[in-house]
Amino acid sequence: MRSLFRFVPNSVFFLITLLALLSMLACQPERRRSDAELGLNPSQAMGRRVFDTNCARCHEPYSRKGLHGPSLHNVYKKEYLPSGTPANDERITEVVVRGRAKMPAFGNSISDAQMDALLAYLKTL
Repeated sequence: MRSLFRFVPNSVFFLITLLALLSMLACQPERRRSDAELGLNPSQAMGRRVFDTNCARCHEPYSRKGLHGPSLHNVYKKEYLPSGTPANDERITEVVVRGRAKMPAFGNSISDAQMDALLAYLKTL
């Protein structure tokens, strides 16, 4: 191994080390922003807690990548949901309450007030 380093100029070794360190820093997860930093009102903050409890294991809220389900980033800014149905309160409520494809139904575990709060939060994404 020592003989390998003898052939690598110091500047190349430094550059490789620097790139390795930068790539490790790029992999650091972004700090979770508080409700206040996001500008959430009390209803939206409650919706965020509902999301964290029921949705976050499968859906990303602030990233375009999905987990097990599609990302919900900008879900209300799109005309259609990934299923091809309209992106509106009625359809999103139906999907959350009844489930769809691989998504389980949450109708028995989310109250009407929690559903309203969840919709308010999703509109902030």
